[in-house]
Amino acid sequence: MQVDLPDVLAEVTAQFDRYEKALVSNDVAVLDELFRDDPRTLRYGGAENLYGYREIMAFRAARSPAGLMRRLDRTVITTYGRDMAVASTLFFRDSAPGKVGRQMQTWVRFAEGWKIVAAHVSVIDEPQDRKT
Repeated sequence: MQVDLPDVLAEVTAQFDRYEKALVSNDVAVLDELFRDDPRTLRYGGAENLYGYREIMAFRAARSPAGLMRRLDRTVITTYGRDMAVASTLFFRDSAPGKVGRQMQTWVRFAEGWKIVAAHVSVIDEPQDRKT
């Protein structure tokens, strides 16, 4: 298996960037589009466990658009072959000093394009030995 093929890495990075732009601008239509429409798609969030595309859509529709701006750090995107990738990043929000968010997404290429099939978001106290 080839890891980080340049063309595949560029495709996934573009989708990751598209996701980030949609997240901070609360573009729910794009966020919904980027998750796989499947009952097996899941998202573990800061305060919720969402099983299936319908639960993820409902969460997005009900979420407040306030306070979504954030700064990313140490983003790592790794592709495996031509059809699978993992995107991991840290994020910081001015509204949460002393906290660091962690986000991981599993992306898979389907006939309709790259889709997130699993995501995890959590926030912890910022480690004292932060290396950014």
